[in-house]
This record gives sequence, structure tokens and C-alpha cells, in this order.
Amino acid sequence: MGTGDDMTGDIVSDGNNSGTDRAARRDEAVRAAVEQGLLGPGSPIVGLLDVTGIRESAAELRAAFDAVTAPGTPVLHAFAVKATPLVPVLRLLREEGIGAEVASPGELALARVAGLPPALTVLDSPAKTPAELREALALGIAVNADNPQELDRIDALMRSAASRSPLGIRVNPQVGGGSIEALSTATATSKFGVALRDEGAREWVVRAYADRPWLTRLHAHTGSQGIPLVLMAQGIRETYALAEEINRRIGRPQIDTIDIGGGLPVNFASDVTTPTYAEYARVLRETVPGLFDGRYGLVTEFGRSLLAKHGTVVARVEYAKSAGGRPVAVTHAGVQVATRTVYVPEAWPLRITAYDGKGRPKTGPEVVQDVAGPACFAGDLLAEGRALPLLEQGDYAAALDTGAYYFAHHYAYNSLARPGVYGFAPDGTGGVTFATVREPQTVAEIVAESGGAHADALTTLRAPERP
Repeated sequence: MGTGDDMTGDIVSDGNNSGTDRAARRDEAVRAAVEQGLLGPGSPIVGLLDVTGIRESAAELRAAFDAVTAPGTPVLHAFAVKATPLVPVLRLLREEGIGAEVASPGELALARVAGLPPALTVLDSPAKTPAELREALALGIAVNADNPQELDRIDALMRSAASRSPLGIRVNPQVGGGSIEALSTATATSKFGVALRDEGAREWVVRAYADRPWLTRLHAHTGSQGIPLVLMAQGIRETYALAEEINRRIGRPQIDTIDIGGGLPVNFASDVTTPTYAEYARVLRETVPGLFDGRYGLVTEFGRSLLAKHGTVVARVEYAKSAGGRPVAVTHAGVQVATRTVYVPEAWPLRITAYDGKGRPKTGPEVVQDVAGPACFAGDLLAEGRALPLLEQGDYAAALDTGAYYFAHHYAYNSLARPGVYGFAPDGTGGVTFATVREPQTVAEIVAESGGAHADALTTLRAPERP
């Protein structure tokens, strides 16, 4: 939502102690994964998801907003599917009362297979095709129009067939960016939404609602990692003020729901969860009290903050070597699972934990070393110059806080296979039980995705011979 310090937002934790429990569950899961054969020489990399932790985060999100909203206020928490696009994850969150925010036909398909009903689904995307809009409106899925041209398309669809879809417009309050420019969506030149401070834009938005009684929502999202809470709240305050202005000027409470997006930053520097949903909800209530008085329904679109701290990538150390006097652990986790960290390490540093060959936390003196991935370029490093107990051949390196935007977003450099992903939970007898979330990719699947069925396709294309 960039350094590790930037990512924690601007508010300290209010005593959340779940980090200790989470770390203990993680250690037990790594040990059990080795003992049960999920990790080993033949399966040198896995993604692990802490089911208990995910359930806890979902409950904390619901409780945080229940505490600040008026009784009876409709609130939909829609998980940003882009963060972890895995069907079992979406099904688990659905069970915990969380809907889905989708931004492509693929994400919508995942949500539908996971059992998310249209009433719990929101479609946001800056490039929706006519076919995508037609499908969403036919299903009754909520849609936020990104721009005037898209609203014209929705106009045409609404004329041809009535829809029960809740419809709104996404606006850009242009309140500024955070420490990671690529994830700041409320800058002056952001590609998202209608830029409210551009000449004539605000008046266009008011007219759009006045002319379309079926527009009942207003949507904004300030950004994600690297955005401080005060800036997030400022963006919501601007959006709320616009909703109030629209309803006042057209003389009716037409906008009945405000979609405040997501973007709660994640602390990648330790196991502590900070900021918390409760802290953010309190900041919003202090900054925009009218948002919670019951006149508006709410939609949220959190992603990274729900899943990041509940995922771990664990990779076997294939070789331990030295270069220039510095130890280098060559592992099976690199750019293919941690693309952002490898290419932009200053913005996306990850904590690394060392485990021995039996999956137990490794002890001993800390040694400054590199933790490298398997890809064939020099910059494929999970961590550079990191002080850890010395990683040796057959040990395991774990990249923490990787439950969102990491192992579910495979980057097929060197045709490296997607790792298997497994959820874990206590088995009730002091052990750990696992469930397959995604099977590891096979070499045959890599070949099929790389055009294996069309091997002769290009050799058959020849320019006609000249007479």
C-alpha cells in the first residue's frame, strides 16, 4: 500500500499481541512441512498460508468497523482479489463474512467459482470492456465507473436492459501520494477515476448523478502500501464531502453508499500488526464523523492487510558458497515468487528466517550473508548483506509476510515452476494439518503454457517463393 519504517503508517499499534502466536504457528508449520514431506529435496519450495491467522484478520476487520458504524448500517468488506487470487482463499474469506473486489474477467471467474454471490462482489477496473460491463450488469454485480467514456457505455447498457447492479463513479480526490509512487492512486496524474481538481471535473460528476437516478454509490481509493493513515483519511473526507454536495445539490439522498477502497499498509519490519483495522477505523471516525452516522452504507476493499502476514515462502538451500568473502545461500525462492522485492528491494524488503534441515528455527551466531534465488541474473536476491544464522546446504530460508502479492503472483523467469501452496492449521492433537490450496506446477504444464502443442507453428510460415 518505501522503507520498512515507511510501511507501518503513522500510528503505533494498540497492543496487538497476535504476532507472537503467529510466529509460533509458522515455526510449527515449517517443521511439520519437512516432517510430512511437503518440503524436501524433491519439493524445494512451498507457499504456506496460516488459516487461523486469516480467520483472525477477517474477524478483526469486521469488528473494527462494527465498533464505529451506527447500528444497522450496511457494510460490505470486499477482499481485493488481486492480492491473493486463489479460489480456496476466497472461499475461506467468504465463510468469514468477506466479499470480493474484482478487477478483471479472470478475478470475477475466481470469485464466482469460490461461491461469492453478486451481492458481495464489486467490479473495479480502469479498462472494463463492453462485454465485462454487460456481464456484471446482467449478474447484478456492483460496478464503479472509472471515467466518462465508461459511464457512456453503462448508459447504453442500462437503456437496453434494466439492471439491479449498484452503480457508482470512482473519483480521484488528488490528495497526494505516499512513499511508493507506483501504488499511490490519488496523485494529480493518477490513471484511476475522475480527477476531481481538474477543470470542470467536479461539476461533471454532480451533473452525472443528477441525470442518472440509478447512480447511488461514490468510490475512491487513495493508494496502498506506503500511504500514511492521515492521507488515506483525507482522501475519504474529500469523497464524503462530494457525496454530501451531490445529494444537497440534486435535492435527494441519491448517493446511499460510499466505497472507501482499501490500502491499509502492512508492517514488513516485524511480526507486529500495525497499523490495525481498529486504529484506521478510529482515525476515519475522527476525520469523517458523518460517514458513520447511518446515512451511508460502506464498502471496503482491503487486500494486502488481510493476507500478507499469514503467508510464508519456504525454500531449500541448494548450495552454500562464498563470493568476495561473503557467504551466499543459493535457494529456490527468488524473482519468480518475490518479483517486487528482487527488482525494487528498497521499497519491498522482506524479513528472512533461517531453519535447519529438519525445519527447526536455526540458532547460532549471526553472519552477514546474501540469500539468493535460482534465476539466472545477478540481482536475483531475496536479501543482500543480511545478518542471519549461517545458512548451509540443506537448510531452509523463509520469506515472511508473503501471503499477498508474492507466491500467488508467479513470474515465470527461466520457466521456473509455480510452487505448491498449502494452508495449515492445528490438528487438535498438538500437531499441524495441511490442505492443498494450489498444486505445484509440473514441467508438462510449463511446456503446455509455452506453446508445446504448436511446436511447428512458425516453421510452417514461409513467404511465397518468387517465380
